[in-house]
Amino acid sequence: MLRTLLAMGVGSLLSPLVRAAPQGAILTRPIPSSGEALPLIGLGSWITFNVGNDRVARDACAEVMRHFFGAGGRLIDSSPMYGSSQEVIGYGLKKLGKPPRLFSADKVWISSGTRGEGQIESSRRYWNVARFDLLQVHNLVSWQEHLKTLFAMKAAGQLRYVGITTSEGRRHREFEKIMRSQPLDFVQVSYNLFDREVEARILPLARERGIAVIINRPFRQGALLEALARYPLPAWAAEIDCANWAQFALKFIVSHPAVTCAIPATSSVAHVRENMGAAYGRLPDEAMRRRMIAHMERL
Repeated sequence: MLRTLLAMGVGSLLSPLVRAAPQGAILTRPIPSSGEALPLIGLGSWITFNVGNDRVARDACAEVMRHFFGAGGRLIDSSPMYGSSQEVIGYGLKKLGKPPRLFSADKVWISSGTRGEGQIESSRRYWNVARFDLLQVHNLVSWQEHLKTLFAMKAAGQLRYVGITTSEGRRHREFEKIMRSQPLDFVQVSYNLFDREVEARILPLARERGIAVIINRPFRQGALLEALARYPLPAWAAEIDCANWAQFALKFIVSHPAVTCAIPATSSVAHVRENMGAAYGRLPDEAMRRRMIAHMERL
């Protein structure tokens, strides 16, 4: 199955521009438009935080957030599309005393351009933050109108960064055109050991334009790890400080020099601990990335 799904080869890459940190400190990469450092691993909320009013499940999500921040994490990503996830994040932030390290990333997702501001304000209230760090136009829905709103908010000091998103490889041609024509701070795309289409054009363009890149679906909604679970982790994974397949998959992603942050989603404390381990230790160089792909091709 892996042989069928994985693409062949790896493009030529420069050494990852990861900020050198003291031994044992979390690895970060700078946001190109500002130089602000972000840890390589963030936290997604799609599906996993959509738990409604279930108090036990909300508390479990809050514990995931606690361990995420405790391991040095900052960026949490959500969307109005994700059911109750925004409210659950707000619940967790309140329970944790509003951690000052938070980098809040949300989206506008509504077909009416005139209703975008209202949706953004509703999202802000769910999170209970003074302002968002990053707002993104989700899957390019009414992007022309919403980008005008977001850029105006940024100019007024109501927002720090502006971006656009896509998932599962949709509308990449239009995505590229927007990247070339708009002064974006961030883009968010899908990229993992199964889906590597963005290596060809999107990631190089982001480097060229000085745009930060957030990676969604790093485990392909769990399918990648499920497929790998039947195989032993290669002994040489220790050379890049990987203790499990989740770290192997994440380190492949964040070692690409164009990638700023990957956002695996989970409601498990054990899994968030595994995921955050990918933001520590050694990262693959170009030769190791090729070795990782070759190993996957043989499985």
